[in-house]
Amino acid sequence: MANLPEIKVTHHARATRLRLRVEPSHIRLTVPKFCTKRQVQDFLAQSKQWMIETWQKQQEKVIQIDRTLPTELKLFNLERPLQIIYQTQKNAYVLDELNHQLMISDRQSDSYLKAFVVAYAKHYLPIYLKQVSDETRLKFGQCAVRHPKTRWGSCTARHDIMLNSALVLCDQQITRYVCVHELAHTKHFDHSAAFWSEVEKHDQYYQQHRKVLKSSVMPWWW
Repeated sequence: MANLPEIKVTHHARATRLRLRVEPSHIRLTVPKFCTKRQVQDFLAQSKQWMIETWQKQQEKVIQIDRTLPTELKLFNLERPLQIIYQTQKNAYVLDELNHQLMISDRQSDSYLKAFVVAYAKHYLPIYLKQVSDETRLKFGQCAVRHPKTRWGSCTARHDIMLNSALVLCDQQITRYVCVHELAHTKHFDHSAAFWSEVEKHDQYYQQHRKVLKSSVMPWWW
């Protein structure tokens, strides 16, 4: 279609209707199993104007984003930010803890910066969760650090906890709230009054921390 990017089609067994989602680089179309090609074509034809307008608005937002890379990096467990130096080097990134510096290769700097943060999260978030677990006396099973788009954390019925790697980019009190939230699920596997009472026991400002988390915006390179 003219003036539009690639439309990526996803067939979903549980989808009940055709659904469009405009993303910065493409448009995603979710198609239920029972849909025919004709129905898909008709739906796209009817939605063309909406897609063009929404895509243009999306692109305007992207253009407005400051695409400069940061010169320092604040991490949840460091008292002061790391100074970032972009330079020609063999390794994707090198952390100099003694001098509080992070050297990033100038080849694909945004990707390497993200790779560093993910590696840092995988090392330090499980350690921090154990620390909060000891403080609250709420025990958990395993800790996995992943990169989901919509969840900051989760807890299974076996008390295994998943934490979002982006939590290392938050203030420590916010990261701690997510840890407390997931640990509280080891006692109450729901969001009942008893659950929130358990959260409040270990984080009296949890409501404020929730609001900060909901309104937080990740940097463009993330």
